[in-house]
Amino acid sequence: MAGRQDELAREQAVVDRLYDRLDELRAATRDRLAGVRRSGSVGTPQNRSERDAFATLYEDRVAQLDAVEDRLVFGRLDLADEVTRYVGRIGIADDAHRSLLTDWRAPAATAFYRATALHPGDVRRRRHLVTSRRTVTGLEDEVLDLDALADADGEGDQGGGDGVLAASSLSGEGALLASLASRRTGRMTDIVATIQSEQDRVIRAELAGALVVQGGPGTGKTAVALHRAAYLLYAHRRLLERSGVLLVGPSRAFLRYIDQVLPSLGETGVVATTIGELVPGVRATAVDRGVVAEIKGRLLWRSAIRSAVRARERVPAADHPVRVEGHDYVIRRRDVRDAIARARRTHKPHNEARATFVREMLARLVDQYRADVDAELSPEDVALVTEDLRSHREIRVALNLAWFPITPQRLVADLFAKPHRLAEAAPELGPADRAALRRESGAPWTESDVPLLDEAAELLGEDDSLARAEAHALEAERAAELEYARSVLESSGAGGGLVDAETLASRFAATGPRLTTAERAATDRTWTYGHVVVDEAQELSPMAWRALVRRVPTRSMTIVGDVAQTSSAAGARSWSHALDPVLRGSWRLEELTVSYRTPAAVADAAQRMALAAGLPTSPLTAARQVDGSLELAHVAPSGPERPDLVRQVVDQVSMLAGEFVGADGAGRVAVVAAAGQVAALRAAVESVLPDALGREEGSRLLGQRPDDAQVVVLDPRQAKGLEFDAVVLVEPADVAEGDGGASDLYVAMTRPTQRLVVVHSRPLPAGILEPVAA
Repeated sequence: MAGRQDELAREQAVVDRLYDRLDELRAATRDRLAGVRRSGSVGTPQNRSERDAFATLYEDRVAQLDAVEDRLVFGRLDLADEVTRYVGRIGIADDAHRSLLTDWRAPAATAFYRATALHPGDVRRRRHLVTSRRTVTGLEDEVLDLDALADADGEGDQGGGDGVLAASSLSGEGALLASLASRRTGRMTDIVATIQSEQDRVIRAELAGALVVQGGPGTGKTAVALHRAAYLLYAHRRLLERSGVLLVGPSRAFLRYIDQVLPSLGETGVVATTIGELVPGVRATAVDRGVVAEIKGRLLWRSAIRSAVRARERVPAADHPVRVEGHDYVIRRRDVRDAIARARRTHKPHNEARATFVREMLARLVDQYRADVDAELSPEDVALVTEDLRSHREIRVALNLAWFPITPQRLVADLFAKPHRLAEAAPELGPADRAALRRESGAPWTESDVPLLDEAAELLGEDDSLARAEAHALEAERAAELEYARSVLESSGAGGGLVDAETLASRFAATGPRLTTAERAATDRTWTYGHVVVDEAQELSPMAWRALVRRVPTRSMTIVGDVAQTSSAAGARSWSHALDPVLRGSWRLEELTVSYRTPAAVADAAQRMALAAGLPTSPLTAARQVDGSLELAHVAPSGPERPDLVRQVVDQVSMLAGEFVGADGAGRVAVVAAAGQVAALRAAVESVLPDALGREEGSRLLGQRPDDAQVVVLDPRQAKGLEFDAVVLVEPADVAEGDGGASDLYVAMTRPTQRLVVVHSRPLPAGILEPVAA
C-alpha cells in the first residue's frame, strides 16, 4: 500500500506540472486574443482583416485548451531505452519545445493502444492513469516485458478483472470497466483513454478510400468513427483544413448526444448534419415509413428526376405569332426545337443552360425583324431590338413555357402533387406505388425527399434569374460602398492621388468576419469534402448514398453501422448491395467483434433472438458480466388498453430510477416500446415518477428530448445510437411486428449498460429465453 501511495504521489506531481503548463498556455493565448481585440477596428482594411484572422486563430486555440481540461493525461509508456512518455488529449511542450505530453494521435502514442505481451515492441510497461478533475485517483499497470521490469515494485493496481470474459484482449481493463460502469449523463463521452487494439486499428487506418466498419451493438462503432475523424484531422491537417470533414448522423437528437466528443479531442471544425438537413435551405420535419420510404429510396429516381427536368424543356404544339412594337414575329416550333438542342449541347444544368436557349431564340427573332425591315442592323440596333423582345410579356411567357426555370423544391413537389407529372417521369412505377407517393403541394418535406431534392438540384443548377437578382444586389451594394469611400476621402482629405475611391471600396469588401471552413461548407450544397463519416449507415437508401458520394469526389469515407440493425425499409441488409452501385467495389471492410457496452446476458439474448429472426448478425463477444442484468416480468393479458402492463412498466421505471438516477444529473433510464404505445406510456410514467422519487424537479427527470431528461420513453428508432443505464422493454412481440421488424427489437434490447427489464403479456419472440434449434 505504501508503494502504491508513493507511485500515486509521483504521478500526481507529473500531472500537476502538465496542468500548470496548460494554464500557462491558456493565459498566454488569452493575452494574445485580448491584445488583438484591444486594437479594435482602427488601421487599414488589410490590417483589420489580418486581425480578424488572428482573433479566429486564438479563439480556436482557447476553445481547444479549455476542452481538454478533463483527463488531460491518461497514459504512460515505459520504453526499453529508459524513456518515459506520457500520453494525453493534446501535445504539450515546454518553452524550449521539449515534449511534455504526447498527443494520443501522434505516431509516438500508437504503442499505447497497440502493444501486447506477445508483441510489446519497445514497451516495457503501459500505465493507465485514472483522474478526477486534476487529481490522480488510481493507477493500472500492464507489464509487457517481465524480464526488463524484474526489479520493478510490482505491477501496480490491476483494477480488478472480475467478470471480464475476454480479459486477454482488453487493454487497461480496469479503466475500461470503470468507464463502462459509470452512470450515463445524456452526452456521449470519448474513449480516448481506453481505446482497444481492434478499435485503434480502425481509427488509424489510411485516409484514402472508403472504410466500412461493421460491428454489433455496443462495439463502439460511433466512438471509433468520431475518434477516427479527430485522428484524420490531426494526421492530414493541411488537406482537411481546406476541404473539411462531414459527419452524417441518423437524427438531430443523436448529433446532440455526441456533440461533446470531438471538442474534447481538440477538434471543432467538423460539419455535423443529418440526411434530412443535407440540402441548405431545406429542413425535413417529417419521416416516411414503410413502403413510401422504400419507394423514394430506389435508384429509379436518377432517371425519373432527369425525365422530370426534360419535361420542362418542350416544343410547343403549334407556331405562336406575336406582335411587338408594330412588327410581327412567329415563335416557330422548329426554332424552339433547335434552340433546345443547342442548349442541351452545353451540358450545363437546366437553369444555367436556359440562358443559351433564350439567347438562341432571341437571335432567331431578331433575324425575323431583320428580314422584315430588309436592312442591315448595327450592333446598337440589335441590342435595342433584343431588349424589346426580351421584355415583351407574351414572348417571356412563351419562352418560359418552352424552357421553364424551376427550383428543386417545385420540381419534386409537383411530382407528388400532380399524378400526370409522376406518371410521365417514372413510368416504371405502378399505380399502387404512385398512389402511395401522392400528397398535396406544400406538405412538409420528409427525410426521404432530401436525396431527391439533391438530385434535382444537381440537374437543375442555379436559376439564372436568381443569379441576376443577386448580381443586381451586389452591384447596388458596391455602388453604396463606392459612394461611402468617396465621402471618406472628401471628408478626410486623404488620398492625394495615392488611393482612389475604387481601391478603398474594394478593401471595404474584403473586411469583416471570416467564416471557417466548416461554416462555409455547411451553407454550400456543392461543397466537396476531404472526408465523410457516416454513422448508422445501414439506414441510408440508395438515393441517399448518391447524395453523399456527390460530396466527396475522392471517395474518402468512414462508414459505420450494423446491417442487422437496419430499421428503414429503404436501408440495406448487405454492404455490397448498398455500396457497390455508388462505390463500384472500391471499399474495404473492418469488423468490431467485442461488445463493451452490453452486459453478457443481455447481449446473448439479443444475439439469440436476432439469429432466430434471420438477421445478418456479426460475431459478438460481450466484455463483461453484470449480475442481474436481464429480468423478465410477465403480466397477465388484460383489456385493450392493457392497464396491468402499463402499471408494471410504471413500477419498474420507478424502481430503476430510484436505483440509477442521481440527483447530480447522472443516470439515465429509458422505456422503449412500439411507436403506437409511446404516447400512452409517456403519460403514465410522467404522472407518477416525480412523486415516486420524492422530488419536485420533474422537468429534469422527464422530457421529450433524450439529452435533456434522465427518464425517457422512446420508440426503437428514437433510441437508436443512444445508451442508458437501464432500459424497460415493453412487449417485445409488438416491437418485432412494427415497420422495423426484428431489427427494431435488436436495437431496443441492446441499449442498456447495466440492466434490461422485459415487461410482456404476449409470448416472447423466439430466441430470447433460449437458443432455437437449427
